[in-house]
Amino acid sequence: MTTGADNSWYLLRFGAGGAAHNMAFDEALLESVAAIGRPVLRFYGWTEPAATFGYFQKYADIAQWTLLRPLIRRPTGGGLVPHDADWTYSLAFSPLAPWYALSAVESYRRIHEWIQTAFAKMGIATTLAPCCRKALPGQCFAGHEKFDVLWHDRKIAGAAQRRNRHGLLIQGSVQPPPVKILRADWEDIMSAVGESYLGVKRELFTPETGLINRVSELTAKTYSQVAYNQRR
Repeated sequence: MTTGADNSWYLLRFGAGGAAHNMAFDEALLESVAAIGRPVLRFYGWTEPAATFGYFQKYADIAQWTLLRPLIRRPTGGGLVPHDADWTYSLAFSPLAPWYALSAVESYRRIHEWIQTAFAKMGIATTLAPCCRKALPGQCFAGHEKFDVLWHDRKIAGAAQRRNRHGLLIQGSVQPPPVKILRADWEDIMSAVGESYLGVKRELFTPETGLINRVSELTAKTYSQVAYNQRR
């Protein structure tokens, strides 16, 4: 790992993972990002249709709103997010990173400006929602929150955040608009745009053994456990 003295950030294009593994990896990144010493942007997919829901949500409520299974509790807040056709990413910052000092609202706006800029570079015009529009409770993509990314007034990107003594974790979902774009191209452009939003160059990230072991532990003992996911 590094102290971050070279002033760069890490990119991890993970590929597809199981639902429990995906959530475990994001939590492990949050726990480890201070030791890693640099921001980490991770793109990942899903080996199975699934849905996630916020840390403080009630499982019984969420279970009525989707037929997608598995249904996994996220380490961040927010409501129900389907992962049957979306593009997902996470961003982790240490407490020493400038982004960590942003308010939750400013952090939310900035990550969605980043996504909006990436879509613009692909020739897709989007807007940031000027205010929230509530639909059914707890369902992230049924309505929208202020600063969500909209395409023709339809929400296509939202996120959830968690800030603690370890750092800041942002988990985001993009429901791509029905136009001809490739996920790999979007990830390439997101990564390139990230250099301007983070103000530094990116490097590819190879997780170390300790991080991989922690992911395995969280997967087995937390996120794959029915008792954990249904505890509220």
